[in-house]
Amino acid sequence: MKRTILAVLACTVLLGQAWSEAQQPPQIEVKKVDGTDGVYTFRNQNSQAMFIVTKEGVIATDPVGYGRPQGGAQYLAEIRKVTNQPIRYLVYSHHHFDHIAGGRAFKEAGARVVAHRRALERLKVLNDPNTVLPDETVDKTRTITLGGTALELTYVGPNHSDSALVMRLPKERIVFVVDLLPVGQIPGRGMIDFYPLEAEQSIKQILSMDWERLIPGHPGDGGRLGTKKDAQDQLTFLQDVSAAVKTEAQQGRCWEPVEKELKIPKYAEWPGYEANLIFSLRRYCALWGRGT
Repeated sequence: MKRTILAVLACTVLLGQAWSEAQQPPQIEVKKVDGTDGVYTFRNQNSQAMFIVTKEGVIATDPVGYGRPQGGAQYLAEIRKVTNQPIRYLVYSHHHFDHIAGGRAFKEAGARVVAHRRALERLKVLNDPNTVLPDETVDKTRTITLGGTALELTYVGPNHSDSALVMRLPKERIVFVVDLLPVGQIPGRGMIDFYPLEAEQSIKQILSMDWERLIPGHPGDGGRLGTKKDAQDQLTFLQDVSAAVKTEAQQGRCWEPVEKELKIPKYAEWPGYEANLIFSLRRYCALWGRGT
């Protein structure tokens, strides 16, 4: 009897492990965006990019590679499983390494690297060995047209960084926005270099654009794409945190009392609330407590 019980327990453990492993998403995943002819998402762990396949070549974005510069080569290999079209462009969303360290494979494949002019300025100073400098820069706007597909690049001011480009596919009514607009979740450590008041204006500009679906730089809740409601919800979240912290800051409660005690119950059910709310509180304490 004892052996039977032990055998049953061992079997249960193994089945449980197999079930758990089956629930885990693969490290790398490529998905075609529903309803499009050639728009794909590429995910490597928790970082996500977009690429577009046209009859004249590929436009890729963000060779995600922070902590794993080989990520760019992995990304390129996944594109090659979809198409043999040449890689014409690689567009950086902004200058942060967690999204763009890994572009060397694309550069060697013949891509022209495009970024905002401030991204080039900062990358020259940082001189990261794993991050390729842009070949071309954008100031306010630029449209890349390839094989009948137009990709609009727009600078909407400082927000998550001072070099972020919003990428819009007008025909598909899709935008690719990295780090500024998490989908259905609390923003995380990226708040460390956030421009709070300017970010609100950036989001309002994005909301005024013509689009229906948002591809975020990190997968949304459940891996879904975002909507204008998600963008509006994120703006409202920032405004709510800002107002709450401003009141506390004017009473001299920044930093520690706010970080330890302030809660925003309205968002308690959002993914990341317990772990990440502190980063938003800290950033707004800097704004309203120190003026920075």
